[in-house]
Amino acid sequence: MPAHLILLAAGQGTRMQSDLPKILHEVGGLPLFVHALRSAAPLEPDTQVLVVGHGGEHVAKVAEDFGEDVAVAVQEEQLGTGHAVLTARDALSGKAGDAVVLYGDTPFIRGETLERMRAARNEGADIVVLGFEAADPGRYGRLVLDGDTLNAIVEWKDASNEQRAIRTCNSGIVMADATLLFDLLNDVTNDNAQGEYYLTDVPALARARGLVARAVICDEAETLGVNSRADLAAAEAAFQARMRAEALDAGVTLTAPDTVFFSHDTVIGRDALIEPNVVFGPGVTVETGARIRAFSHLEGCHVGRGAIVGPYARLRPGAELGNDVHIGNFVEIKNAGIGEGAKVNHLSYVGDASIGEKTNIGAGTITCNYDGVFKHRTTIGARAFIGSDTMLVAPVTVGDEAMTACGSVITQDVPAGALALARGKQENKPGFATRLMGRLRAAKAAQQTKQYKG
Repeated sequence: MPAHLILLAAGQGTRMQSDLPKILHEVGGLPLFVHALRSAAPLEPDTQVLVVGHGGEHVAKVAEDFGEDVAVAVQEEQLGTGHAVLTARDALSGKAGDAVVLYGDTPFIRGETLERMRAARNEGADIVVLGFEAADPGRYGRLVLDGDTLNAIVEWKDASNEQRAIRTCNSGIVMADATLLFDLLNDVTNDNAQGEYYLTDVPALARARGLVARAVICDEAETLGVNSRADLAAAEAAFQARMRAEALDAGVTLTAPDTVFFSHDTVIGRDALIEPNVVFGPGVTVETGARIRAFSHLEGCHVGRGAIVGPYARLRPGAELGNDVHIGNFVEIKNAGIGEGAKVNHLSYVGDASIGEKTNIGAGTITCNYDGVFKHRTTIGARAFIGSDTMLVAPVTVGDEAMTACGSVITQDVPAGALALARGKQENKPGFATRLMGRLRAAKAAQQTKQYKG
């Protein structure tokens, strides 16, 4: 049976104290609502409807940027979750199948959990609600259950003392036939303490029609919602803990796991070793057996097998490191391919460049790639030797097995096998340093005497 996702993302999130819509805040480099969208991937939804309000155009654009195909429904007034779901009705008009309602500020629902809800639907439940056993039920809505049969969902403000004692709580996530869901929502009223149209009224309305409502229970951690900066920090911590555990289980060595930070799409091969205080931004792949040394920052890059990066290295987008490459301390690589076995070990910047295999880049080398308007490319062949403190003024090419002398400013191509020497001729003046320092020291002493007498 086809599935259709309705993602509620219209809340303003005033507790975030932000000009940015709440659901655009990120965990692991990915907006909250995109986490929620992707959690439904195992259901293979035919349609994804994004219900937006505050900042809706921006939210829709971000969804597109992350490759999410969504239909947008605008909730002009926030009149409750039931009203928000009804806003998606036109987008699903004439489409058969199940609708699943998720929330843009609840990023950690697992695909396996949604598949259990689908299984409950296939076993005959007309309405399936996701619940959880709360350590501290607080002000959550309560699930009134008879076994796994759901009799009703009661909001805390409307609950009796007996109902408030229930510890099984409502996540807000619902799955039902789309046509039935919208039909039931037509009967929802706002006769409650909040004066809102509650999606949570649907199970009781279904029961009143003789339909079957069931509850599926998940771990409370999956239902973590983000409503404040503190919640956002807790969500990031939960995400990082999960990513670290997955890396360790996959055969990656983390010498100080709590100090390593991952992005949502970080890929690290088995037997890679990650030292303390490493940060992975989006778009990083590290191959088997590579070593990322302490205090390095990587984003948008690929690190080949057996490569060593750092300590204190920065790999920026477009950095492509071949197998067994060495990138050392205080080296920055940007939009550059570094060939197999090449070394850039000390205090260098390599940007918009191609470096051949087994080439050695000396300390303090800079590819001067920007003329103030355009970026230009530097190409260095295989087995070349670039002397320390070489400035390579792009566009420029250094051939295979060529060399540059230390301190050179290279502005012309260097043929294969050639040595390029581009620096001023050294001139020694005997005794000049001694005489100069004598005059300077005398001038300083005279100045100090004048200040003392004054």
